This record gives sequence, C-alpha cells and structure tokens, in this order.
Amino acid sequence: MNGTPVPPSGRPHGPARGFPNRGLHSVHVIGGGVGAGAHVLVLARGLAARGVGVTVCGPSGADSGFGFTAAGARFAPVEIGRRASARGDAAAVAALRAVCAGADVVHAHGVRAGLLASVAVGAAPLAPRRRVPLVVTWHAAARAEGPRARLVELLERRVVRAADLVLGASSAVVDRARALGARDARLASVVLTGLSGLSRSCGPSGSCGAAEPPEGVEETERRRRKVREELGAGDGPLLLSVGRLGAHRGFDGLLDACRAWQDLRPQPLLVIAGEGGRRAALQGRVERERLPVRLLGLRDDFTHLLAAADLMVLPGRWEARTLVVREAVRAGVPVVAAGAGGLPEVLREAVAVVPQGNPAALGRAVAALLEDPARRAGIARSAQALADAWPTEDDAVAQVLSSYDELLQRSAVRR
Repeated sequence: MNGTPVPPSGRPHGPARGFPNRGLHSVHVIGGGVGAGAHVLVLARGLAARGVGVTVCGPSGADSGFGFTAAGARFAPVEIGRRASARGDAAAVAALRAVCAGADVVHAHGVRAGLLASVAVGAAPLAPRRRVPLVVTWHAAARAEGPRARLVELLERRVVRAADLVLGASSAVVDRARALGARDARLASVVLTGLSGLSRSCGPSGSCGAAEPPEGVEETERRRRKVREELGAGDGPLLLSVGRLGAHRGFDGLLDACRAWQDLRPQPLLVIAGEGGRRAALQGRVERERLPVRLLGLRDDFTHLLAAADLMVLPGRWEARTLVVREAVRAGVPVVAAGAGGLPEVLREAVAVVPQGNPAALGRAVAALLEDPARRAGIARSAQALADAWPTEDDAVAQVLSSYDELLQRSAVRR
C-alpha cells in the first residue's frame, strides 16, 4: 500500500489530488451549439489537465472554432446535423461507435447528440447492463409546437431513459428529465468562464474565433471608442442584439420595439450582429421605416461589440442565448430579455425580463432603462457580484469527475 487516495472507480485523480488519472478515457459528443461547445471546452481543458484522456466528437469545423485540440483533447470529426436524416445519422452512429469502443465514459451534450450517442453505445431505455456509462448534459429544453412537439417529447424521453445520468443546466430542465423518466437527473455546473476572451461569430454554425490576449484599461477604452465610432453611435446609447436572423427569432418584434425609444434624445442606435434568411426583409424595414438600426452581418468581435454597448437586448429564444447573456453579465452590461425561460433562475436581478412576443413591453423596458442611469448602474453591480459567485471551472470539472467515478463504480458492481 502506498497511501494513494483512490476514488470509487479505482482510478487516482489528477493534479487536484496530486496523482494522474491514468487510463480514464471520456468521449464527449456535441452537435453545432455554441453553448454546448463552450461548456465542453471548459471540461476538456480541466479533464486533460487532470490526466484524463478526452476525445471530442463533433462537426468538422468545431475544433478550429473552439480549440479542443489546443485544450489537450483529441478531436474526431462526426457530422451531427441538427435535423435527422437516415443516411447522415447512420454515418454518425458508425463513427461514434468506433470512437466510443475504447471509452470508459461517453458524455453527450444536448438531446440530439445524446440520441446518437445512446445508439452508438447500445444504450436502451432502462437497460439493466451496459459496458459504457452514458452521461447526457441537457443545456436547454426544446421549444416546439403542434405535431412536432410530440415527436420532440418522444426523442427526449428516449434519451433521458437511455442515459445513466442526466445533468441539467437549470432546475426546469432537471424537472423535465425526471418527468420523462430519467433514472438519475441532477443540476449541472455549466461554466463558460473559459470563453470570456473569445471573439464569436454570430452565424448559423455558432463558431468561435481565436482567443485574444487580455487588454489593459486604456487599451480597452480606446477600442471601445473605436468600435462606437465605427458603428456611428456617437455620444448616444448603443444597444446590442445578437443572433441568427431566422424566422421566429424575434427580430421583427425587436424592430417594432425600437419605436419606443426612437424619439429619445440623444437617439439610441440599435446594432444587430448576425446573419440569416430574414436579413433582407429586416433591412427593408429599417430603410422604409427609417429606424435607428444597423444590421452588422457576421462579426468575429462579439466581446468588443459588447464592451462598447450600453445595453443588450434579446428579443427571442435561441440556442446560444445563455452563453450570450452570461458574457453580458460578466461584462457588466445590463440585459433586457424577452421570454427568458430558465434565465431568471440563473441571473436573477442581473437581467430585466419581459414577456415573449410583446414588442411594446420590450420597447418600454429598454426605454425605461435608458432613462434611468441609476438603475442601469445597479443592474451592472448586481451582474458583477453574481458573476463573481458563479461556479468555477474547477467546480464543473470536479462535478463530472465525481459523476464518472460513481457511474464506473456502479458499472463494476453490475459486472
């Protein structure tokens, strides 16, 4: 006996306990979501630093976007599309099966990734035995209506029942997983602090740019002035919105909402970073109605835009929403969000929430904040305090390591 502390799996942990985690191999499966990719980057960096072998499976452009290989992980391209197709899914499952054959734990991020991973490892709902434990981190509940809602529910049920453990990004997601029959569902420590210095492209792929070096106060202020000058904001308030310009993303409502602050002096300027099929229609409205709005298209300098903004406005729900809001909160930029879903639970007083699909309420909330500097400053202080209290990367990594150990112990007992 050498006195080495051994966790339940029988594998010593890494630097946090002073010993390398030799032999443990985790495979992480992601689709195209920014939030999931950002979280996996945090886990990959932390797990690799603790001696855990990490393989990330995802769309071919994900590694160049997020930098998994640079974080110490191996990257295996697997094309996991947002929509099902028999040929594409079969190819993805075959690729995942090959990668997961040598895994100790498979950790999928998102329902779609979880579905394909569960097939690849042979996980069946309520299966009594399985060689490779499956963890699914569920970042956000899907929002579907009509006949599609039933299909989405069936897929979610299939995934949560196949998983040995479901980690939910909010208590609402955890409750839903339990209601759908998850055998074990817990609240996840979803930490995105590792992306504070990343520029981000606001396009359909959700790709991220390369990390930027930290700047001093003077350089930050110089860049802020430069960005505001480039955008034509002058001395007036600069409002920032970001997201894919697609149907049902809320940007038509946001243009309606901007009428509420159109007569303020100095007049605020709203800039929208993103691209999508609705851009031409939105640009037509801006020109016809002479709205104080600029559509910026794809940008790879989200953090610089955020640093220049006085307020962030989010008109609807989309996949990268929590990531965007967390970045704003960390930067101390007040946020007005419509239909916030699980955000109030995480962000509390750091975000002003208005009803989804109510442009008038959104416009009034923005105008009220613009006319109340003291309230904006209060929100910024609350946001900074909240961000300081968020779980750290070490917390997130410790949680998943503990979960892996627990699942491996269960698996050893079943054998």
